[in-house]
Amino acid sequence: MKIRTMLNIGVASTFFVVVAAATLMAFRGNAVAIGGRELPVLGSVPDFALTEANGSALKKADLIGKVWIASFIFTRCAEQCPAMMRHEVELQAQLPVRDDLRLVSFSVDPDWDTPKVLTGYANMFKADRQRWFFTTGDKRQIFSLAIDGFKLSTQEADTAREMPILHSTKLVLVDRRGLIRGYYDSTEAGALRQLVRDTVRLLAERS
Repeated sequence: MKIRTMLNIGVASTFFVVVAAATLMAFRGNAVAIGGRELPVLGSVPDFALTEANGSALKKADLIGKVWIASFIFTRCAEQCPAMMRHEVELQAQLPVRDDLRLVSFSVDPDWDTPKVLTGYANMFKADRQRWFFTTGDKRQIFSLAIDGFKLSTQEADTAREMPILHSTKLVLVDRRGLIRGYYDSTEAGALRQLVRDTVRLLAERS
C-alpha cells in the first residue's frame, strides 16, 4: 500500500512538472507574439522596367528575394528631396550591409533626371552605389508606380515654381516577395528608427 501511494505521488509530480513546463513554454511563446511588432501586407509593388543611374536595366524581378526601401525624389527639388536624401544617407549608415538589402530611389522628373544627372546627385550625397539604386525612365510608368502601386501622392505643379512636381516624402518598406510592409515619414527620427528595426525583422524572415 505504501509503495502504491509513493508511485501515485511520483506520477502526480511528473504530471505537474510536464504541465508546468508546457504552460511556461506557451507563456513564453505568447509573450514573443505580443511583444513583437506585426508588419501587415499593405499592397504589392507592380512590375516595372526602368533604367538605373549606371545605365543598366532595373526591373521588379531584379529585387525579388531582397528587402528594399523605396523613395520618390527628383534632383531639381529645392527643399524636400535634399532633406530626404540626408535622412536616407543616415539610414544607409544604420542599416546592415547585406547583399539582400537595397535602397531604391525613383525619379519623378525623368525627363531632366538622366542617368548622368542621377549619378552626380547620388555622388553628391555620398550614396553607396553598391547598395542604393537611382532610377529613371518613362514618366507615365513612374507616376503610375508611385500613385497606383505605392499609393503615394504625386502630381505635376506649376513649372514656374521651384517645386514643379509635388510628391510624397514617405519611405516604403518592401519585402522579398515585392509586398509593401510599411510606410515611414522620412522627416521623423522616430519613424526612421522604427524603419531600421522593421527592416532587420524582414531580413530575418524567410520568403
